[in-house]
Amino acid sequence: MRCIDDRFRAVVFAFSVALLSACGGGGGTDQGNASAPPAPATPPGGVRLQVVSFGDSLSDVGTYAPLASAVGGGRFTTNPGQVWAQNVAQYYGDTLAAAYTIDATHKLSAQSGLGYAEGGATVATPANQNDYLTDVIGNVEMPVNQQLASYLAAHGSFNDRQLVLVWAGANDVLRAGTPPAATAIVQTAANTLAQLVAQIVQNGAAHVVVINLPNIGLAPKGLAATDGGANLTQLSQLFNQTLNAALQTAGIQAKVIEVDSFSWTNQTIANFMTNGFAVSNTGQACDPKKTPKDTSLLCSPATYASANADQTYMFADDLHPTTHMHALFAQYVEQQIAHSGLGR
Repeated sequence: MRCIDDRFRAVVFAFSVALLSACGGGGGTDQGNASAPPAPATPPGGVRLQVVSFGDSLSDVGTYAPLASAVGGGRFTTNPGQVWAQNVAQYYGDTLAAAYTIDATHKLSAQSGLGYAEGGATVATPANQNDYLTDVIGNVEMPVNQQLASYLAAHGSFNDRQLVLVWAGANDVLRAGTPPAATAIVQTAANTLAQLVAQIVQNGAAHVVVINLPNIGLAPKGLAATDGGANLTQLSQLFNQTLNAALQTAGIQAKVIEVDSFSWTNQTIANFMTNGFAVSNTGQACDPKKTPKDTSLLCSPATYASANADQTYMFADDLHPTTHMHALFAQYVEQQIAHSGLGR
């Protein structure tokens, strides 16, 4: 792994020098969306909506791509594949790009996109209190409360022609430890997320999708734990129960579209072959021996476990879905939105 890490550092250093010496180059806005087909007059979703997203690596459309692309990476999946939020945006005739991107000095720069989700983000814990790929991206990821504040500072409010996607809390669970100390941490994060959702609604959003946590204990990281993922499953359930109750208490549950990713994850893994996968949650599409830092952010076809691993595996690394898994989840989200009466 050392030789791979050394190669990554060398490539990133060379890429960084090129960025710094370029005369007004780049801008860091190319997140792989340039090749997306132009939106049709009537998008597949039946209604055209502008998509805004908040959250973590599960929804990050390319915050760290300007550096990660040096080794063929860019998003937390089997690159160059898209994450679910991009697929949903295309379904409603939009193209979702990153709101902020990293530069060679490990600083975030505002872009024109509305994809605020950033890998490593928690609900409200500042980045400098975490230790997440710091040698690759530094301590720059914005928690969701800061993502929302940044959106409101730039745009003032939401409107009824927007679809707002909110999926966060996984990093809070992953860093919470074990009960009883973890219980308060997870409950606080879920209650805070409900407050942020309420703030989104209060600022004019008419179509808000709130996704609960998947069963993190069923990810390869959970299976590899000494308890087989039992603690992560328990904390995922606690987060979801707390979030649901907090949305009810805030009186906004009827004003949002709730998506149950926990049940969807369980069912999809249980029926992995029916869903077109050859490898369930027991393997990683991004070969740990080839992929720098063993993270899907730096995964590319050159580091796949097999030529079509992005379609045959469920997980890219030990936590993040593959391109195929993201596509299936996007379809599920679109169905839930349609059931609410919006689009088709």
